[in-house]
Amino acid sequence: MARVDFLVQRDGKIFLNEINTLPGFTSISMYPKMWEASGISYAELLDRLIGYAVERHDAKKKLKTFYTPKSDWYKGS
Repeated sequence: MARVDFLVQRDGKIFLNEINTLPGFTSISMYPKMWEASGISYAELLDRLIGYAVERHDAKKKLKTFYTPKSDWYKGS
């Protein structure tokens, strides 16, 4: 979740201004207000986001990533 601010010149050239990794997130901030306008309350939004985070964490815990080389080629000679 992030808000990315851009500047656009008249000739169409786009400049990245800043990235806000967590935009204002109080009950009066625009992000929750937009969801509220679609019928999702602030409390429900928080519950959903926390639920998604827990699901993502659980899925990542199940991943097993490792690499066992067949030789010591990576150590050099």
